[in-house]
Amino acid sequence: MENKSRVSEFLLHGFPDTEQLRIVHIIVFLTIYLIALTENLIIIIVIVYSHQLHSPMYFFIANLSLQDLGSISVTVPKSMMNSLVNTEAISYSGCLCQVFFLVFFMMSHFFLLGVMAYDRYVAICKPLHYETVLSKKACIQMATSAWMGGFFYAILYTGNLFMVKFCSRIINQFFCEIPQLLKISCSDFPVAEEWAVLFGCLLAFLYFALIALSYVMIFRAVLRIPSTQGKEKAFSTCLPHLIVICLFLISGSFAYLRPTSSSPSASDILISTFYCVVPPIMNPLIYSMRNKELKVAFWKLILNISSNTLSKISHFCVP
Repeated sequence: MENKSRVSEFLLHGFPDTEQLRIVHIIVFLTIYLIALTENLIIIIVIVYSHQLHSPMYFFIANLSLQDLGSISVTVPKSMMNSLVNTEAISYSGCLCQVFFLVFFMMSHFFLLGVMAYDRYVAICKPLHYETVLSKKACIQMATSAWMGGFFYAILYTGNLFMVKFCSRIINQFFCEIPQLLKISCSDFPVAEEWAVLFGCLLAFLYFALIALSYVMIFRAVLRIPSTQGKEKAFSTCLPHLIVICLFLISGSFAYLRPTSSSPSASDILISTFYCVVPPIMNPLIYSMRNKELKVAFWKLILNISSNTLSKISHFCVP
């Protein structure tokens, strides 16, 4: 490693530097980014413009789509731009900004999943109190708390990262990944960062325990529903959320709990790509695949837009 305590920029050695692979990288990442962008924007627009979807569950899904847009926009565009201009450089401040916004969107995403678990718990276990407990004001407060929780943890983590000294500027990843940054730090034990990581792990464990407890109570309540149709309806609203939680936790665990290799590794790149780009693509599909209300609202919006466009064209053409 280079014996440096301060670096002005880092080098992202994520992909092999050949012209053919750079072209493949740009095409694949651009396709993935456009798909994620389109899916999540459609979810947000449909929920915002469809009055029948103005309920707590869809309000939280719209927030989740906004977080997915943010998280994939932190890493993928910069990686494509570097390949396009044939460079690996990212400034010190740009790298810390990537860390800040990635932690912000990831943690707020996790907090929001807990809020959504509480929403399903109240809807199924206490249906008579649903409108009172999850009023419009309460939903806004809970969503704001999830965003603010991610924001404050991102400040805590990134603030500690400013105190870490680096012995190398080479990051074996296509973005500024936290385990890779800790690996090239001069100190064997960056205490401030370790405390931030331990605090985050403890918080995640406690929060996950609350989510698991809420789902135990949800499934107990669902199994007591006498009608098969009622059980299917309850499961159809809970299972997508449970799948999203599992996808988030599994991808995050693989990314942050695995030991980092001392040399560039294809598995490191694949795992990081998986947890950065797969959830933003899969989450809209998971929530909309078996959701009839969302599908109906989508086609209704398309028909309204089409009819309005046709009426404007005919009005313009008729003298």
